[in-house]
Amino acid sequence: MATVLPPPSKRQKTAVAEKARDQQDIDAIPNNLGSVRIHFFDQSTGKPTGSPVAVPVADATVKNLELLLNTLQGNDATERVPYRFTFGAGGQVVDIVNDIYRAVLKPGLTTTEDTISLHYTPQAIFRVRAVSRCSASIPGHGEAILTTSFASSSSSRMVTGSGDSTARIFDTDTGTPLHTLKGHTSWVLVASWSPDDTTIATGSMDNTVRLWDPTTGQPLGQPLKGHTKWVNSIAWEPYHLRQNSTPRLASSSKDATVRTWDTISKRIDLVLTGHKSSVSCVRWGGTGTIYTASHDKTIKLWDSTKGTLISTLSSHAHWVNHLALSTDLVLRTAYHDPTGHPNIPGTEAEKIEKARQRFEKSATVNGRLSEQLVTASDDFTIYLWSTSSTKPLARLLGHQKQVNHVTFSPDGTLIASSSFDNSIKLWNARDGRFLHTLRGHVGPVYMSCFSPDSRLLVSGSKDTTLKVWDVRTGKLREDLPGHRDEVFAVDWSPDGKMVGSGGKDKAVRVWRH
Repeated sequence: MATVLPPPSKRQKTAVAEKARDQQDIDAIPNNLGSVRIHFFDQSTGKPTGSPVAVPVADATVKNLELLLNTLQGNDATERVPYRFTFGAGGQVVDIVNDIYRAVLKPGLTTTEDTISLHYTPQAIFRVRAVSRCSASIPGHGEAILTTSFASSSSSRMVTGSGDSTARIFDTDTGTPLHTLKGHTSWVLVASWSPDDTTIATGSMDNTVRLWDPTTGQPLGQPLKGHTKWVNSIAWEPYHLRQNSTPRLASSSKDATVRTWDTISKRIDLVLTGHKSSVSCVRWGGTGTIYTASHDKTIKLWDSTKGTLISTLSSHAHWVNHLALSTDLVLRTAYHDPTGHPNIPGTEAEKIEKARQRFEKSATVNGRLSEQLVTASDDFTIYLWSTSSTKPLARLLGHQKQVNHVTFSPDGTLIASSSFDNSIKLWNARDGRFLHTLRGHVGPVYMSCFSPDSRLLVSGSKDTTLKVWDVRTGKLREDLPGHRDEVFAVDWSPDGKMVGSGGKDKAVRVWRH
């Protein structure tokens, strides 16, 4: 009797399909298309770089376009900058992934008769390597770890908040605990470093916010009392907006209010009332606007000096779970350069000026200073907003269940959304266009975090794993098992060297290349 081979498995079928797709991609660009005229424009200023240049279509690859643009700018071989190119046509923005032919000419968006206007954005010169191993598993917490955050200036210190009513500071270089921050009487839901790394703020289910000295682990004065229900989210005032060297802090609560605090006098500065239900997330923008998202289905914008309501954004049909700003990483790191250059300004005025310059560079698009806002909701949708309008720029559809978390890439060009439908989706941050679905998790994805160079994404899930994804291709780069239970919190250090994670198994894990 002849042996009957078993049918191919799902993995084998996928491999065959990918191979066939790759074979199609190998097809050469036709040689009979001649040349095309290309004109480069700076994405941030909108100004042209040089005159239109005739390039053979067969040679119009991203690598050659980078080489050409660097030559036009007069950069020598040691100063070459990598660029991302986009083409806009009829309100649609197309990323040039491989070459001009496949991205623009083959789909019929333009012809070789036209001059193609390419907008370029410089990519991070430093490259972050994908984390691939667990370098430390640090026990200590008595309950699930709910939040984790690296210091703004380096990857050597990390703070975690837990259900055991404590926060802990860890030395990630040696994999050892430094301090236990005791004082809260209930779960620590949020922990955040100040932009200058001199203070840690924690928010708890005991309705208070506490401030700590990260070098000694001691509390800085009495707890900040005022909220009548637990604290959901914390946001520090951007460093370049500080007045009289007085850092301020905003906290949002289940009691439907947002309070701003003077962290020196430990007094309430402003109480922002207007939401009708729990305020799930707060962000303090670089232009002085406070953004709040609530379970009353709205997002509100507030003036941080007067405490007055600027506008209300109401398009969601269910709870708004999370919001993110396109300038989040720059505001978090202030005057610290995440590329590892130790050029910290000497005086306070220089620090504020450098923080302002970094913010303005990050927030300038087409010569205009504009922060973008993205919100995630239980109505399965995501909305992209411009701070200058009450109407959304785009409605991002595709998730099949609640969207728990959203984040911008540090360069402001991508959005990642994490959902209870076991997937992460990537979107173009300029027009909200869908790019990739990252599938691989077999449980709800709680949150995700971009690497500082915007090329990688790490996600944490209920399925106990972390996964590292290549943002450009949408493919899985690294699968990181190790946790014994759900992963609730994950953070990528601002210098790109480490990833920290924590979850239900009570252990902090540090991952590196």
